[in-house]
Amino acid sequence: MSRALRFAALGDSLTEGVGDPVGETWRGWAALLAPALGPGELAVEFRNFAVSGAQTRDVLERQAPDALAFAPDVVSVVVGVNDTLRCTFDIHAVAARLDTVYREFTARGAVLLTACLPDPGAMLGLPGALARPLARRQRAVNAVVHALSERYGAVHLHAAHDAWVADRAMWSADRLHPGERGHRMLAARFHARLEAVGHEVGPSPSVEPEQAPPTRSAGLFWLATAGTGWVVRRCADLLPQLLTLAAHEVRHRARGTSVALDLRSARAVAAALASVSGAASAGEVVGAA
Repeated sequence: MSRALRFAALGDSLTEGVGDPVGETWRGWAALLAPALGPGELAVEFRNFAVSGAQTRDVLERQAPDALAFAPDVVSVVVGVNDTLRCTFDIHAVAARLDTVYREFTARGAVLLTACLPDPGAMLGLPGALARPLARRQRAVNAVVHALSERYGAVHLHAAHDAWVADRAMWSADRLHPGERGHRMLAARFHARLEAVGHEVGPSPSVEPEQAPPTRSAGLFWLATAGTGWVVRRCADLLPQLLTLAAHEVRHRARGTSVALDLRSARAVAAALASVSGAASAGEVVGAA
C-alpha cells in the first residue's frame, strides 16, 4: 500500500477555520480541501498547524518546524493579515520570513499553496482615513506573497479583489472571516488551481453550504459584543500609530499628494524583495500590488 498523501496547513485564523463551525470546533477551507487532494483511492493525512492571531513570525518559528517534521507533500501558507494590524509591521521582515518558509518546504519537494487576501480595514468598514493605511499594508503583503509565490512555483490563489469579497453571504458574522460558504469557495478554488496547473487530484469539494449564512442582525450583534473586544485585542498596540498614519493620510489627500504614500510603499516592497534571494524587479512588485 502506498503512503498516504500528507497535507499540512499553516497560517492564522482563516486557515484554522474560524467562521466555519462544526460542533465545538472550527473546520475551514483547508480541512474541506484535504480529502479532495488524493486522486483515486489515495488516502490523505491532514494536519492543521494554523493558530488564530498568528503572524509571519509565528509561522516561521513555531508552525514550520512541526510541519517540516510531518514531511508534507502539499503545504499551504496563508498568513500576513495579522502582521498589518501591529505597530511592529515591517514589510522587510515579512518578506524575509515568507521567503524562508517557502524555500524550506519547496526544497523538500512539497507543493506550495499561497493566497492574496483582502484588507481588514475594508472588511470592517473603517472610515477611509483609517482604512487606507491598512489597505496599503495589505497590498504590500500581497505583493510580496505574489512575487515569492511566482519565485517558488507556488499554486497561488488571487482572492484579494474578487467578487466574493463584496458578497455578504460568503462571510461570517464577524465580517473578517469567511462563513461556511466562503470557506467552501476557497477550498474549491484551490482545487481548481491545482487541476489547472496539472496536479492530479480527486473530485472537487462541494460548494453547497450545510447551514444558512449569518443574518445582518447577527453581524451587528457580533460587532456590538464580541467584535468590540476582538478589535481592541487585535489593534490596541496599533491604534496610536494608526491614528498617526490616518493624520498623514488626511494631510496628503488635502495636498493632492496621496500618490507619494503609494510610491513609498511600492519602493519598500521592492527593497524587501531585493533583500531576499533572487531579487525581484520593482516593476514586477508594483504590478503585483
